[in-house]
Amino acid sequence: MQKNWWKINSETLIDTPFLAVYEDRVRQNIEKLISYVKGDTQRLRPHIKTHKNAEVLELFKIYNIKKIKCATIAEAELAANQKIEDILLAYQPVGLKVERWISLIKKFPETHFSTIADNLKTASDLNEIAKRNNLVLSVYLDLNTGMNRTGFSISENWTSLIDAISQLKNLQFEGIHIYDGHIKGTVEERNLEASKSFEQIINKAENFKIVAGGSNTFPFYAAQENVECSPGTFVFWDSNYQIHLPEQDFKPALVIVGTIISKPTKNTFCVDIGYKAVSSENPIDKRLTILNDENLIPTAHSEEHLILENRGQNQYEIGNIIYAKPYHVCPTVALYDNLQAVNKKQQIYAQWPVSARGRKSTI
Repeated sequence: MQKNWWKINSETLIDTPFLAVYEDRVRQNIEKLISYVKGDTQRLRPHIKTHKNAEVLELFKIYNIKKIKCATIAEAELAANQKIEDILLAYQPVGLKVERWISLIKKFPETHFSTIADNLKTASDLNEIAKRNNLVLSVYLDLNTGMNRTGFSISENWTSLIDAISQLKNLQFEGIHIYDGHIKGTVEERNLEASKSFEQIINKAENFKIVAGGSNTFPFYAAQENVECSPGTFVFWDSNYQIHLPEQDFKPALVIVGTIISKPTKNTFCVDIGYKAVSSENPIDKRLTILNDENLIPTAHSEEHLILENRGQNQYEIGNIIYAKPYHVCPTVALYDNLQAVNKKQQIYAQWPVSARGRKSTI
């Protein structure tokens, strides 16, 4: 493995903090993803919440990945603008979001759009607005397999709900959607837990299309037949999944770059990577990992400042560059307007806008 792969040619550095994305590593991660499904890219529907980025979608197309999953209208619009053929909004549209969803579908008539529903009332509302707009909307049934966040419980009579949805004339029932992010543990434990609910579903719905899983259960669903897999973090990877999903050999491809701005004590210094620059929903020991030196330990964090304690022998000066790997990459990306793309020569060569960072683009 290349030593200090993250270090950027100083002549191409920009003002910090910024996010650096390493294109060769992103490509390697896409290729690794495809290898898990033995080259069958039709079985891949990556979630784009991690990158929210047009350039990554263009890479997907190069690798013949033509379907995506998303959580916001802005992400769906970004994908449609990039001519992604098949877009699943895996977030049940309710209230004013339904009107926006219809507007998006009308704006891109050549794109196949679908969404999810987990109850008959929402499905009926979608049917009514589709009827008023002379449309037929594609819908998946969102099933709750234990996460208890959204979805119709698999312990209830969900096949009857499918029958009821299928009777709605302006809806096209597409299949079943499952997200089981609650499943943790070793790969063997995760596979076992995912298989319990999957067996219940497949026994009753073997002829239905199934879109299933995220990163935690990707190995299980990749090994099944006729299941579309929906991991998202693979594209950039992060410390969290490096630790907890060691069997998935994706490479970290995104780094936070900061600068030492002060040395308030003999053994501490301050870096401009505050919690406006890195996702900070976790305790301070699970926000970022310093790549320069494992002996640089985060001890305090505020909006624009990160305090590192130097527990090693290496010396650092004001103005030195610090490279950090985020613990949770998805919300970290959402803090930035742009990613700085780095090539194999470790030079920043382009800027990739995080175009779907906001809740709204034009619709």
